[in-house]
Amino acid sequence: MLTRLPRPAPPAAERPRWAAGLLDVCLWVALSVPLTAAFDGVPRTRMWTAVLGIPLLGAAVAVRRRWPLVALAVPVALGLATTRDLFTFEYTAALAALAYLAGVRVERARPALWFFAGVAAVGLLLSIVVTRNMWPWFTAVLTLLFNVVLPWLLGRYRRQYATLVRTGWQLAERMEHEQQAVADRTRLRERARIAGDMHDSLGHELALLTLRAGALEVDPRLAPDQRAAVGELRAAAGTAAEHLRDVIGVLRADDAETPTRLPADDSVEALVERARSSGLDVSLRRDGGAAAGAQAMPVMGGRAVYRVVQEGLTNATKHAPGAPVEVRLVGGDRWLEVTVANAPPPPDGPRPGTASVPVLVSGGNGLVGLDERVRLAGGGLRAGPTPEGGFEVAARLPTAGGAPVRGPGDGAQWSLSRRELASARHQVRRRLVQTVAVPAALFTGLLLLMGVFALISPSWSVLDRGTYDRIRTGEGQEAVESRLPFFSMDVPPDGTPEPPPGHTCRYYYIRAYAEDVAYQLCFADGRLASKDVVHRRDRPSSGRHT
Repeated sequence: MLTRLPRPAPPAAERPRWAAGLLDVCLWVALSVPLTAAFDGVPRTRMWTAVLGIPLLGAAVAVRRRWPLVALAVPVALGLATTRDLFTFEYTAALAALAYLAGVRVERARPALWFFAGVAAVGLLLSIVVTRNMWPWFTAVLTLLFNVVLPWLLGRYRRQYATLVRTGWQLAERMEHEQQAVADRTRLRERARIAGDMHDSLGHELALLTLRAGALEVDPRLAPDQRAAVGELRAAAGTAAEHLRDVIGVLRADDAETPTRLPADDSVEALVERARSSGLDVSLRRDGGAAAGAQAMPVMGGRAVYRVVQEGLTNATKHAPGAPVEVRLVGGDRWLEVTVANAPPPPDGPRPGTASVPVLVSGGNGLVGLDERVRLAGGGLRAGPTPEGGFEVAARLPTAGGAPVRGPGDGAQWSLSRRELASARHQVRRRLVQTVAVPAALFTGLLLLMGVFALISPSWSVLDRGTYDRIRTGEGQEAVESRLPFFSMDVPPDGTPEPPPGHTCRYYYIRAYAEDVAYQLCFADGRLASKDVVHRRDRPSSGRHT
């Protein structure tokens, strides 16, 4: 008995439009709530950035399905505009949520990787040109790694897991069809057994009856009316034999409406031509001695070649409508290889006129029956997806009789179901490893880079005493910066007071690696407002200049 499997729940893409709109509104509200913290006790520029960020986040949520990376770029740009290190409370949730959704939506990883590399490059440029300090860039990369890349990897893992689930349901449906095919084959075998029994018993008896009636019909010892009666008996026996052949033909016929016999006047070329005239984009290519090998093949092998091409074209028509199909015949001294390969189906659906090809009706047994036919012809069959995303059905058949016949189920190739399931499981395991290994590897590399920079950056941030003495308060900021080292200290000495409102201060080493004392230069309104020597624990020196 066949058991009907329950169907999975509909995917998110099949939700009603109003439900998707309500979900978008709720997501926008949730991502906008942290921005309200920027309206209290923060600089005015940060507040206006938050005011602009609320409608921009709404636009990002609206386009997240169609352009996921564009939606992710919105909180990234707002975060960099708020702070150079990208680590800000206002956009942490938006970065994580939209990065996760981008991982779920974007099929290929390369565009997202280029996007992450571009964000890191922009952050590096801002750190060099604007702040002249590399440590905000390190913080930005760490934020990008853990707040963007990691959620994106989790989204890709979720996408691959959903693919595995869909593949499992497809295999379950295929198992139902295979169970039905097994039942059909069992029924046909029983019919064939009954037909054989009838042929062996009733056919033989009717043949003997006809033979004896014919002998009696010409026996001179019988009266004419008796010979006439025997002639009627012989005719009745012949009629019964004809009826028996009809019944045997019915019992051996398939339930399908389309006959499964190979047309007597058909060939692979005619089959391909009929498919092409019906709208299928199919081409035929012969290599080597394919023509000579096909002519020298036994009848069983020739029919198997025809069935391989027929089943391959049928599968391409059913599962990849609109995709181009190539039929290849490659001949050798002893073997003929036939391959039917189709490209992936077009993303926008089949072209008009290619939805169905009525001439391509197979025998109804699918790949299972095809494998049996190829096996009995002494060959081997393989079927499975191609690296490009299409599908391929190929067989290797002997061109001469006497080839050994392998047993059912022999061969090194896996079945199609096992191939697809193994591929999906491999993808899920790879995504899981990437989710853990990629952030760990990047974090380790970044720590090494930070350690190297921490060792050499103090020597690049030393302001010599003579230059410090020649700098005067009131000078233009550009003129002062042209005489300063390219990099500055990442943080001032401990206990240094906060700069006055509207002032931007930079700190430089007096001596390399001497972090207890530093030069402080504060700018305001494009000019040097003050300079000082600050010490750890806020021990002010007597050399303050304002």
